[in-house]
Amino acid sequence: MNLILAAIIGIAAIILLIVWLKVHPFLALLLGSAIMAVCSGMDYTKMLDSFTSGLGETVGGVGILIALGGVIGMMLIKSGGADVIVDSIISRTKENLLPWAMAGVAFIIGIPLFFEVGVVILIPVVMMIANRTKKPVVLLGIPALAGLSALHAFVPPHPGPLAAIANLHSNLGVTLGLGILVAIPTVIISGPLLAKVMVKWVPVEAKSELIQADEDVKNLEKKPTFGTAIFVILLPVILMLASSVDELAGWNTTPVGKFIAFLGTPLVALVITAIVGIFLLGIMQGRTASDMNSLFGKGFESIAGILLIVGAGGGFKQTLVDSGIDKVITDGITANNINPIFAAWLIAVLIRLATGSATVATVTASGLVAPLAVGMSPTHLALLVLAVGAGSVFLSHVNDAGFWLVKEYFGLTVKQTFLTWSLMETVLSCVGFVCVFLLSLVL
Repeated sequence: MNLILAAIIGIAAIILLIVWLKVHPFLALLLGSAIMAVCSGMDYTKMLDSFTSGLGETVGGVGILIALGGVIGMMLIKSGGADVIVDSIISRTKENLLPWAMAGVAFIIGIPLFFEVGVVILIPVVMMIANRTKKPVVLLGIPALAGLSALHAFVPPHPGPLAAIANLHSNLGVTLGLGILVAIPTVIISGPLLAKVMVKWVPVEAKSELIQADEDVKNLEKKPTFGTAIFVILLPVILMLASSVDELAGWNTTPVGKFIAFLGTPLVALVITAIVGIFLLGIMQGRTASDMNSLFGKGFESIAGILLIVGAGGGFKQTLVDSGIDKVITDGITANNINPIFAAWLIAVLIRLATGSATVATVTASGLVAPLAVGMSPTHLALLVLAVGAGSVFLSHVNDAGFWLVKEYFGLTVKQTFLTWSLMETVLSCVGFVCVFLLSLVL
């Protein structure tokens, strides 16, 4: 009980520091971690070790992907590629259907992409369309985020579902099919439909720097074609999807298969895409090597603040994990005799709230409910995996790196982020669970 209270105090401290005292999120997360660690009884000499460890792990993993994605996004904007994509989407889609189009695009390209990679690739397009059509960012951004988040929670080859499949010995094909079946109605409800309500609360316009970038490219004499711009966006998708197919087919043990798997590693795929972007969006458009070097620098500058805040969120998460809060929560739940599907979802929810990590919640919860899976049919094993996935995305808040990623990219306040991103994740989790539970009654 003391550990749970310590987590509540730490999270409350972060919210109060940011909302009331206007402290920078990075410093607030650092101070909140310290308060939580002291209240939990953690040795103060180890407090900073946990925070810096989590920060380093987050920046070393997600941070590099964000940096490369930011550069690719900057190249798309400055070359006019994003402008071309915006024109094409607007000309072929009725304005009232744009939220649905964004959800569909995110759903398709989100299958092989990590959530963070999908965000940094799609956000520039979302901002440009919002600016061009004079629509609030939330109306278009929430459907895109819902599509990416649902795939992250329910559909392999995302790391969470794959880990849960391994822990529960579920059939990958059955889980993949049911995961897509659950994800479709979940995205519809938590994306385009929910965005219509949210936009009344948070009518935020596109960020000023991206609006300026839109103005800068209007007079470019030469722009990449729609096909070229789409190819740059889809190149990491293609590489990662090829790697996933390679692994699922068991070809990754051969020399060619190992090479394909290497190319599909998120970091390698984005490095390759950045290099290809230099030629297709830069050199072939008449830019010099010096121009592209300067553009790279601007791309890194645009996400420097985001990296620090996202890293601090990872530091807070690691402090929570090292304090043992997640274990206390799961031990209390598993001691009660409740429905396995509901238990799996609830355990994942509590770990998600405590640690802020969807992947940590999925891996931990699936391991804890593994004894409940004994004797289950392949269908119900798959549904158990999906219940864990649904719980793993419940209520993203201040200890989740994704919370700060969305906040900074969309230019929202903490309150606005709770009213949009956090609420969307909660609705997505609950709708996903209801779909899974209903399927468990009929299958």
